[in-house]
Amino acid sequence: MLKPLDLIIGGVGGQGTILAGRVLTRAAQEAGYDIKLSEIHGMAQRGGSVVTQVRLGEKVYAPVISEGGADFILAFERLEGLRLLPYLKAGGTMIINDRAIPPVPVLVGAAQYPDKIIDYIKSKVPATLVLDALGIATRCGNPRAVNMVLLGALAGSLPLEREIWERALAEIVPQKFLEANKAAFAAGYEQRK
Repeated sequence: MLKPLDLIIGGVGGQGTILAGRVLTRAAQEAGYDIKLSEIHGMAQRGGSVVTQVRLGEKVYAPVISEGGADFILAFERLEGLRLLPYLKAGGTMIINDRAIPPVPVLVGAAQYPDKIIDYIKSKVPATLVLDALGIATRCGNPRAVNMVLLGALAGSLPLEREIWERALAEIVPQKFLEANKAAFAAGYEQRK
């Protein structure tokens, strides 16, 4: 019996959230899960929000996760973590990149980027893992592999064998970027121990 899991991946256009979602769904598919996926791109090419909802289980009927329904939120940016917080269920886990990417209203001076987002999230979610995913990815040889660092941290919490993740990476990630992405994934995976 496969335990049902609801996951949300949220970030800003260009951060690789969609690629992370594709690797996640491929790994879950190989592990025998039924999967439903919903992607919301918004103004992704202009730095807007990108959200992927992934539901896994023996049999999944609907792709959308209601507020208070997510077991995991994988936030590629602080404000996205704050915005997605209402979707996390009590006892859920937040994995968040400690990075601020100001949205357009902040950039043009129409709004302010909130202070102490991480502290606020930690006060609401005891199971919060905060990562300097950019620093980890840079040390692994590719600063653009932030998505794989965060996905690796998530993978360390899911009931899927590491070999399944590695096969999914090899199938989805272009060959010329595979080694750096595998190193970033492994570094993220080790953050969960």
